[in-house]
Amino acid sequence: MQVSREEILHIANLAHLNLEENEIEKYQTNLQDILNFANIVNNAPVEGLDITVGANEAKNVFRKDEIEIFEDNESLLKNAINPEQNMFKIPKVIN
Repeated sequence: MQVSREEILHIANLAHLNLEENEIEKYQTNLQDILNFANIVNNAPVEGLDITVGANEAKNVFRKDEIEIFEDNESLLKNAINPEQNMFKIPKVIN
C-alpha cells in the first residue's frame, strides 16, 4: 500500500501540523518506510514458536508492604528544621 500525498496532508491536519511543500515528500517517504517495516513484522514466520510474555521469567521482586513501628523518633527528627507534633513540617507546595 502506497501512502498518498492526500493521506499525508490529512494526517498532518489531524496532528495540527503545518507542513511546508518540501516536507510532504519527506514525511511520505518516512511513513512509507514505517508501514513497510510493519508489514515485514506482520508477515514474519511464527509457526512453531513458543508463546512468550516477557524476555525473562522474573517474578514480582517487590517486598511485602508491612507497617513497621519506628521507635527512635528523636533521632529521626534531629535534622528537621521545624518539627511540629513529632512530624516534619514542610512548606506548602500546592495552593
